[in-house]
Amino acid sequence: MPIYEFRCQECKTLFETLVSSCDGVKDVTCKKCGSARVEKTISASSFRIASSGSSIPAGALSGCSSRSGFS
Repeated sequence: MPIYEFRCQECKTLFETLVSSCDGVKDVTCKKCGSARVEKTISASSFRIASSGSSIPAGALSGCSSRSGFS
């Protein structure tokens, strides 16, 4: 399930939530006020493109194997 970032149109709170493909964005409500008037925002990606053209997770080159998923 992907994590999406939302902004509440009522109280302007910015929050993240997991959204399953079957539920969709229409069922997301504000964590603070409970409003259904939320808007998906653009957030930074969690990967980068290497010069060779392959996708590498952002933490893969940090040396922390528990975060990167590589052993």
